[in-house]
Amino acid sequence: MHAYLADWLSLIIRWFHVIAGVAWIGASFYFVWLDNHLREPPDWKKQKGIKGDLWAIHGGGIYEVAKYRLGPEQMPRKLHWFKWEAYSTLMSGMALLFAVYYFGNPGYLIDSSKLALSTGGAIAVGMGTLVGVMLIYEALIRSPLSRNGLAFGAVLFVILVAVSWAMFQVFAGRGAFIHVGAVIGTIMVANVFLGIVPAQRALVGAIERGEEPDAHVALLAERAKLRSTHNNYLTLPVIFIMISNHYPMFYGHAHGWAVLAAIGFITAFARHFFNLRHQGITRPSILVISAVLTLGLIWAMAPSRPDASQAADAEQVSDIAITALVETHCQGCHADRPTHPAFQAPPAGISLGTLEQLREHTDQVYQASVATDYMPLGNTTGMTREERDMLGAWLRQAE
Repeated sequence: MHAYLADWLSLIIRWFHVIAGVAWIGASFYFVWLDNHLREPPDWKKQKGIKGDLWAIHGGGIYEVAKYRLGPEQMPRKLHWFKWEAYSTLMSGMALLFAVYYFGNPGYLIDSSKLALSTGGAIAVGMGTLVGVMLIYEALIRSPLSRNGLAFGAVLFVILVAVSWAMFQVFAGRGAFIHVGAVIGTIMVANVFLGIVPAQRALVGAIERGEEPDAHVALLAERAKLRSTHNNYLTLPVIFIMISNHYPMFYGHAHGWAVLAAIGFITAFARHFFNLRHQGITRPSILVISAVLTLGLIWAMAPSRPDASQAADAEQVSDIAITALVETHCQGCHADRPTHPAFQAPPAGISLGTLEQLREHTDQVYQASVATDYMPLGNTTGMTREERDMLGAWLRQAE
């Protein structure tokens, strides 16, 4: 019953998290698109203080959108603020982190072969990393470095790569990935809470007082624009991390931190194409380079799997030995009725109750248990390298 209720809790939180994230990222993409498509308005609009306008059609109607240089002559009764999408995404993400990783299945987070952590220790490392990186980011964006967008982006990328490497030294692959995602998400929400919304409040306050925004308000607005740009480039990497838990070939890779860094660079670079395109600049070479880098990553990640002819020369592995191995290391989770307290049903629907079922899932088992060492989760059963090699040899025999 505990695992059943835990699954429902995880589902509800994850569902809300995805909905909130879609709303936030959708709004972010829309406003970046909107800013990049604003055009110089006619003179009569300029006289009203309008900086740019845009016409669009959607939902059976035509919309006219205008952006003021400062603000209208009279502030509207209702001014819509876009902030709760970000805040609810962070809150639901944190709830999911605690429900699934900290207080859920320990195999998702803790790998005793790397570092034997208690639940409290894992929370301290995880939360400490989130807060520490966010503080470093805040110090940098308030420094002169913020005046050089390219240099700032390079420094931020190096920091995130370092975080990725560090998380892989401490946590299991899946837990490391999700913590890098949490770090990025925390930076993005901090950008909204500590930079974008305060800048907006300062601007609205100056307009309501009938004052021309001073240098301080202008600086806040400039940094808010930079923060918004950073969030825009970070969206695709963080979306990838959100769905990566379904693909052990990424976080289970021996160099998973480097894989994550490569994907982060490729996706952010690809996003640059669309940002330029919205400004009327078309550079298809960006997408071509992104595609070539992706193909290179696919090739680099491919496991070096010996062919079946090599298995013929090796010592034959008996079915009896593999049956004992699977019973010890696999069937606690991958059985019709798992005995592992965290599962109500076999993960991914893969049951390994018989050798026939093991043969049916040769590729998945090889990838997870031989090529990446991801299974068993957190290696709580103590599966050795020799046992993995034996399983790999048997799987090649079975082909």
